[in-house]
Amino acid sequence: MIKKIVILGAGESGVGAALLAVEKGYEVFVSDAGGISASRIQQLKAGNIPYEENGHTEENILDAQEIIKSPGIPYDNKLVQLAMEQGIPVIDELEFAFRYTKGKVIAITGTNGKTTTTLLTFHLLKTAGLDVGLGGNVGKSWAGQLASSDHAWWVLEVSSFQIEGFVAFKPTIAVLLNITPDHLDRYGYDFNRYAATKFKLAEKQDASDHFISFHEVAAIGGACRPTFLTAQQYWVGGSGSQPNVLALASDHISVSWRDETFQVYTDEMTLKGEHNKINALCAIQAALLCGASPAIIKTGLATFQNAAHRMEPAGTIKGIRFVNDSKGTNVDATKYALAAYPGPIIWIAGGVDKGNDYSELLPLVDERVKGLICLGKANEKLRSAFSGKIPAIIETTSIHTAVETAVQWGVTGDVVLLSPACASFDLFKNYEDRGEQFKAAVQSLKEKTAL
Repeated sequence: MIKKIVILGAGESGVGAALLAVEKGYEVFVSDAGGISASRIQQLKAGNIPYEENGHTEENILDAQEIIKSPGIPYDNKLVQLAMEQGIPVIDELEFAFRYTKGKVIAITGTNGKTTTTLLTFHLLKTAGLDVGLGGNVGKSWAGQLASSDHAWWVLEVSSFQIEGFVAFKPTIAVLLNITPDHLDRYGYDFNRYAATKFKLAEKQDASDHFISFHEVAAIGGACRPTFLTAQQYWVGGSGSQPNVLALASDHISVSWRDETFQVYTDEMTLKGEHNKINALCAIQAALLCGASPAIIKTGLATFQNAAHRMEPAGTIKGIRFVNDSKGTNVDATKYALAAYPGPIIWIAGGVDKGNDYSELLPLVDERVKGLICLGKANEKLRSAFSGKIPAIIETTSIHTAVETAVQWGVTGDVVLLSPACASFDLFKNYEDRGEQFKAAVQSLKEKTAL
């Protein structure tokens, strides 16, 4: 009998899972609570895949033998709960895709730095000439790609929401960059639940696999660390006094690996900032495990181009530099961004608060921030946290007003930093939309100022 799979959510991961399921001979039905984009509908029609939008037909969903849900749908969703009560497995697209690859998987997670580290790891392996693909929470759906082709290696960015749906997923190399408070609204404001989800990435690994993490993250090495980790472990960022250690220094990173030792200086890397040294160390360790040579790694570090919205230069007006860090959607990410610029900084922040504790930003704010522009519909918590600590604070719901105010406040040499520490969904479609609108507003004002 043909097995029926229902896909909940018709975004990139959902449509990709549907395409792979059809290719493998399943009966497939796609259901989305909202509207489905025209391009996704075209893909579904081309694959002769039945679908519904703007609501779920319960009887069509609960007769499935398996459900693949969008990562954005939590497990406490009423329909998901009903399916599980009836014994229907509910998994993630990556869990489903894992069944159909013959390649080895490098899976990268962490609260911050996932995309940068994933893209850099992919770039290093590609530079080394390996047969490698890219997927997960960045780029195209992994399942959708597997519907037509496979690779010897896959580098996947993996979020905690995706990890929730893992059952047998077993990466050859698991990278856990960091764990700091984020998405706590999804985890009952319980940091330990969030941390446990991150560690679940390595739950199925055994002694033939590899686990890479940053040496100095307390949550990873401390009480949150589970007992089930059995993979070979690599702790980057240590002192360098042990063999096979990748270490940090003020102006370079040092690599001691097997019988080779080499250094990469910060001016030889396109990535900037202390946090990106850590990201680079983890990517380097993964590349070394895949057989990349030091020479190739140094070439890759020098030629890498990061994704947009991550401390991205957005233009200069009257000597004032604008930086787009729209991907800075939590306090820890914004802390990295503030630390990267000595100041003075005019900081644009705000959006949908995810249970943020802004207190850890106070030392950097006191030292560097001259003005705060709260960009969001509800700014009370943000404004209250920094009232009396930042000389100038205003609120706005307009990105254009935010940019214009920054120019009014700024002088030559200042940095205007969009690093919201919050999600974007109150005013924007997503962080990309927020970043693109910011860059467009800067460019528009730059053109007006030049007239």
